[in-house]
Amino acid sequence: MTAKTETVAAYWNRVLAPYKKPDTRRAIVQLLDTAVPFVGLWALMLWSLQVSYALTLLLAIPAAGLLVRLFIIQHDCGHGSFFPSRRANHVLGFILGVVTLTPYRYWRRTHAIHHATAGNLDRRELGDVKTLTVREYLSAGRWKRLGYRLYRSAFVLLVVGPTYQFVVKHRLPFDAPLSWKQEWASVIWTNVALAAVVLTMAWTVGLGSFLLVWAPVFLLSGAAGIWLFYVQHQFEDTYWEGQQEWDFHLAGIEGSSFYDLPAVVHWFTGNIGYHHVHHLSSAIPNYRLRQAMEETPELQHVTRLTFLESLKCQRLKLWDEESRTLIGFRDLKSLGTGTGGPAESPS
Repeated sequence: MTAKTETVAAYWNRVLAPYKKPDTRRAIVQLLDTAVPFVGLWALMLWSLQVSYALTLLLAIPAAGLLVRLFIIQHDCGHGSFFPSRRANHVLGFILGVVTLTPYRYWRRTHAIHHATAGNLDRRELGDVKTLTVREYLSAGRWKRLGYRLYRSAFVLLVVGPTYQFVVKHRLPFDAPLSWKQEWASVIWTNVALAAVVLTMAWTVGLGSFLLVWAPVFLLSGAAGIWLFYVQHQFEDTYWEGQQEWDFHLAGIEGSSFYDLPAVVHWFTGNIGYHHVHHLSSAIPNYRLRQAMEETPELQHVTRLTFLESLKCQRLKLWDEESRTLIGFRDLKSLGTGTGGPAESPS
């Protein structure tokens, strides 16, 4: 680490230190104002099945929002930032991991890798949306190009992706080395707890009723969660560098957006829209992220995306190392490379 980097690190540590203080009272209030209405909506949705499934689907919208908020609480537990107590974070993180279908310790480790490597072209590892450079895409074969195009499509991103990630992969994550003993134990115990929950629900309310309530809540929250994660790193002037030039703080400031959403959406999403603040310091609880930004002028001059602006990010697929921007497949034509379709040769 260079002296300059040490100075930058020391500066941000000093500036952000006042916000890195978990507050037990605020954490408990946030947990209660999320978990209690979530359970209440589930009960109401089960009752609504006797009235109208259209009503059930309508109730699934706020329920999905609350599930996203519960995931953010679990996310903070994984960073050790929700409660002051490490044990309390781990216990709550495991419980919420069952609710969100996410093995707590496995996710915690892969997400830590994401924070340590975001924007690093030489370390595109676990916990990231796969991103190819223009050069890598053009040098790929027909089937790899097709596979990448499918992977980056909106349908796979928002429908297939969440289902695969949370329902399939999290049950048996083969990308985790066997040496990750705590992580594998988390996977196993989460699966056991999930099996117990499903059997209990099947016995008490019926498997069909349970799935009619669970499916829309899961699909909506999964799509919203994946979209939030995607758009906060996959925007036009984001940050990518090779290992030698990569800088943690620049990756946080330039490679993470401020998703400027309505206040009620910030509430449901646990302030994760203040993503650049979170990447500069994951030790800041979600309930202090807004304050940190508002009181720190340097954090206010970042890429700011409204919801409508963020929709344009879905077309961005490839990192162009020449222009240092994310571009779409159609933009390949303007680079003199043709349309970039899967049937074309790399030249």
